[in-house]
Amino acid sequence: MTLDRRVFISAAALAAPGWAGAQAAWPRQSVRFVVPFAPGGTSEIVARTVAQELTKQLGQTVYVENKGGGAGVPAMTEVAKAAPDGHTLILGHVGSLAVHPYIFDNLAYDVNRDFVPVTMLARVPNLFAIHADVPAKDFKSFVEYVKKNPGKLDYGSAGNASAGHLAMEYLKMVTGMFMTHIPYRGTGPMLTDLLAGRTQATSAGLPALLPQIKAGKLRAIAVGTAQRLPMLPDVPTVAEMGFKDFETSQWYGILAPAGTPRDIVKRLQEESLKALKSNSVTARFTNDGAFGGGGPPEEFSAFIAGQQKVWSAIIKRAGIKPD
Repeated sequence: MTLDRRVFISAAALAAPGWAGAQAAWPRQSVRFVVPFAPGGTSEIVARTVAQELTKQLGQTVYVENKGGGAGVPAMTEVAKAAPDGHTLILGHVGSLAVHPYIFDNLAYDVNRDFVPVTMLARVPNLFAIHADVPAKDFKSFVEYVKKNPGKLDYGSAGNASAGHLAMEYLKMVTGMFMTHIPYRGTGPMLTDLLAGRTQATSAGLPALLPQIKAGKLRAIAVGTAQRLPMLPDVPTVAEMGFKDFETSQWYGILAPAGTPRDIVKRLQEESLKALKSNSVTARFTNDGAFGGGGPPEEFSAFIAGQQKVWSAIIKRAGIKPD
């Protein structure tokens, strides 16, 4: 007795990994969304806001797991090796995607080969802020004070090669300031020391800093965007303070391990776009001054390539190296 060839092909298709029917069942279990920083920062705010909405839409829990330390390299390494089935994702950002390839030797992964860009989630304004006790009232007087006291001030960041580290090094480069970088295992721990006065300055995303600025504990001296922010209309941009074309922002997006089926990636992108358009996410992002994304994977991939070109040049010029 012989098998009908059409039956054999159908059976093989059913058994094949990534068969369309199996992919259509995604997600079959909870989805782990890794954030490569400690709790308390902008990255977690973005991830949790979107994850909560995705949980409602998908019928499976999308849970955020903070895995800080090592500038995010351990988290990226782990997710690169995860099963490419759409149930393990990671939040990518400027540091992990556009900087690490140019400052770290012998990474255990290749960001362009071992991950699949899914979609941009948000672009968040970078804010430059100082402790309220620093004897400077604005951007100009702060630059003057630092130049008169080189090495006296320390600034904290969420970690080496984090968005805040890059933004501050970029600012130091164009202004000629010298401050010592103190890396932390996330924005939360960094803020703890900054608010206690153990460090004196930082650059971080608006959502993490705005409550402390409103409370008078921190002083905003400049924003890294091309235009002033509606929620801080009196805070100037770095560009308008005499540093033409200066612009830096934080950005966050979803990546999956390489080999994740294309239709799962497409579904995840579509669901993410839907989440970003929801009332809850829109309201939160508007309040935090964030700009939502949601575009197709190809668009996010092209954006990452452009950012790699920009930051590789800045890294070389500023001499940024791992701490």
